[in-house]
Amino acid sequence: MGIIRLPSMISNVKQFHKLHSVLTRNHSDVPKGHFAVYVGETEKKRYVVPIAYLNHASFQELLRKAEEEFGFQHPMGGLTLPCNEDAFFHLTSRLNTTL
Repeated sequence: MGIIRLPSMISNVKQFHKLHSVLTRNHSDVPKGHFAVYVGETEKKRYVVPIAYLNHASFQELLRKAEEEFGFQHPMGGLTLPCNEDAFFHLTSRLNTTL
């Protein structure tokens, strides 16, 4: 069994709440239980995804990459994911089969 590290979980929850407040403050067209992300290499496109994606290791890895690249200052004013649209579609199509 894996060991659950409570301080790490608390930190992740705080970061999520901070991120969620920024995203919902800027865009009221995001339905409850979802959040907006920006994806693309040159031209960023906005997508709305379910919060349930946050539970998946592959999406969490993408979030870690976003934190490394952008920190918490995202150029689009929302969560920018450092991947191209094809990689994003591939990831979300896999996640949709597990929801």
